[in-house]
Amino acid sequence: MTADEAALRDQCTHFLSGHGPVTAAGLLASIPAGTIPDRYGEGGVVAELEAEVAGLLGKPAAAFLPSGTMAQQSVLRVHADRRQRRTVIFHPMCHLDRHEGQAHQRLHGLTGRPAGAPDRLITLDDLTGIAEPAAALLIELPQRDLGGQQPDWDDLQAQVQWAGSHGAAAHLDGARLWESAAGYGRPPDQIAALFDTVYVSFYKGIGALPGCCVAGPADVVAEVREWRKRMGGTLFGMWPNAASALSCLRRRLPLMPAYLSHARAIAAGLRDVTGVRVVPDPPQAPMMHLLLATTPGGYAAAARQLAAEQRIWVWPDAMTTADPAVQRVELSVGDATCALPPDQVRDIFAALVAPGGAAPAPAG
Repeated sequence: MTADEAALRDQCTHFLSGHGPVTAAGLLASIPAGTIPDRYGEGGVVAELEAEVAGLLGKPAAAFLPSGTMAQQSVLRVHADRRQRRTVIFHPMCHLDRHEGQAHQRLHGLTGRPAGAPDRLITLDDLTGIAEPAAALLIELPQRDLGGQQPDWDDLQAQVQWAGSHGAAAHLDGARLWESAAGYGRPPDQIAALFDTVYVSFYKGIGALPGCCVAGPADVVAEVREWRKRMGGTLFGMWPNAASALSCLRRRLPLMPAYLSHARAIAAGLRDVTGVRVVPDPPQAPMMHLLLATTPGGYAAAARQLAAEQRIWVWPDAMTTADPAVQRVELSVGDATCALPPDQVRDIFAALVAPGGAAPAPAG
């Protein structure tokens, strides 16, 4: 974001996505004054967070790590070493494959095996065609790059059972498990129970400082802790991030069903807006992608006009697609989104695709 864009954002009073602007003051306020520090990840609020997450996920143990990249590489390395196999099966849009510089291969000697097609979820048929022995099957819930889609419950169970019947661990990339649970209408531990190990994030839908947990059997988690240390993640004090995670988790996890309800109300209001398509429709979690019939320049101009004239902040730029006349944005529904009535959100998107960027009525 440029300095000019930041100044424009800072004068806005309404924010479309997530919980609103991320500020140092807001994040520091998520750390209770009475927080008990840890020492190299032991004791204090880190232990409190790990115990609470293990309980929420119904797992014997959990370990706090500073990043999801480190967490998932560590747990997959443990699964691979235990099985003496190097292959990890995942969706073609998997974070490990797209955003981590091939670290699973270059640092851990793992081989990624994409299954299925980039534009749809993995199916059981995609898995049954794989003969290569795998160390783990990684499933992301919900699948972020598909707008937050997730398989139906029976299909998910069948995929996990396939992994077990082939000697592979089932690992859940649950960066947005809190949102996924709302979509399935099930508590997080029911989803986690299908998997050997689970990774959950705290800075995304929960809105805390960076950090995550890996949960699973105590012996597996103990090995993850050793990999955390080897990879430089066992910091002298991890308490600020853990305290922020614990307070934001307690605050926002109960709100996920309301976020989902608001997401679906927004999607319903957008169905008759020409030039806007919701993916998936209806949303399967408190997030969605929106395909907008506009050009990159047209979108940016309309977004800037909304900020300047109506003090409504959306995204300064959209993601491009294969069609130059269609742009994509990702809407994560949180506290800030819920402050905007669905009708107003409808008007915002209508303005983003309108010729000349016609602005909606002033926000209330």
